[in-house]
Amino acid sequence: MSDNNPEIESSTFNTLNHDVTESILSHLPIPSLVRFTLVSKQWRSIITSLPPSPSPSSSSPPWLFLFGIHNTSSFHNQSFAFDPLSNTWLRLPPSSSSSDHLVGSNRFLFTTAPRFSFSPILKPNWRFTSPVLFPRINPLLSVFTTLSNSSKLILVGGSSRIGGLVDIEERLAVQVYDPVLDSWELCSPLPADFRSGQDHQTLTSALFKRRFYVFDNYSYFISSFCLDSYTWSDVQTLKPPGLSFAFLNSCNGMLVLGGMCGFSFNLWSIEEGSMEFSEIAVMPEGLLFGLVDNEDEEDKFRSLKCVGSGNLVYVFNDDCHKKFPACVCEIGGGENGKCSWRRVPCLPSPVNKFHKVVSFCSTVSISDVFHPEDAHIGG
Repeated sequence: MSDNNPEIESSTFNTLNHDVTESILSHLPIPSLVRFTLVSKQWRSIITSLPPSPSPSSSSPPWLFLFGIHNTSSFHNQSFAFDPLSNTWLRLPPSSSSSDHLVGSNRFLFTTAPRFSFSPILKPNWRFTSPVLFPRINPLLSVFTTLSNSSKLILVGGSSRIGGLVDIEERLAVQVYDPVLDSWELCSPLPADFRSGQDHQTLTSALFKRRFYVFDNYSYFISSFCLDSYTWSDVQTLKPPGLSFAFLNSCNGMLVLGGMCGFSFNLWSIEEGSMEFSEIAVMPEGLLFGLVDNEDEEDKFRSLKCVGSGNLVYVFNDDCHKKFPACVCEIGGGENGKCSWRRVPCLPSPVNKFHKVVSFCSTVSISDVFHPEDAHIGG
């Protein structure tokens, strides 16, 4: 569809059946819909009246979100989102939260300290929760749906600094938040095997088939928390040969581990239960070395991060704040169902200097942009 003759296109759309028009518009990238709302009042009315769904369409590819926290002033914080359909970055309004402790998940942004709060990503509307039982810094976090179709939040691990020290026992705490009751429940803690980790930041997680999986890059231990019984599975070891570090994700109906093996970045599918792994993709060498600067060979890949959702896995270097080199792998999106890699465009300039970057991916829907949010988790 061309943007050159909006009046002609608007007239053409006027002759279409309303249901047909809705169907056509529902398949357009969100950036295009935002632009087309400016064509005419009728177009805006049609687009903003598209029925919101309770959850994003499974066919909608996930966006990569980037929140940069400025070194000295929150006024200079910046926020961006990458839409894979249009292959473009969108500059978002900066986060209105003054907290440094941000975590993103499931179309929401969370502050974990000094008070816990959450807000929809695209339509900021911060809501504070009742006091957390154990305040966390950098916890694992996810929103899940209960058997009764309500939404809850799970908070796992993280650290609580008391007098400059980390309380190891508290680091294993698991807390579940009910937004309807505005209450926190203390659940079975993370298995004691995970105490061997050197740092809470070695943990990565994925929500998959009503289980919350936790993987430790230091020990290569993996365990899952049942979201129905609130119990942990036995601890197992997950380490493909040569693995130095990895990130666990849930993509395309399977658990996916993405990480470095020597000078190669690989993706593996993980068999639930047995934790057996099979390689599904290897990043092309040209893309991999385009993500790093010319640093010491030993450490230059350590700044890479990996997040995935839907049918996409993003790999990026959040230490190179201004360039933010990144690439994306579409699982099963190439010829014969093979994985397909491509480079992500550079961030729109100018980009400020950040001391911390929060990155995550999430599927979004048109309702996230145009429909009112009441800030309920999963709403």
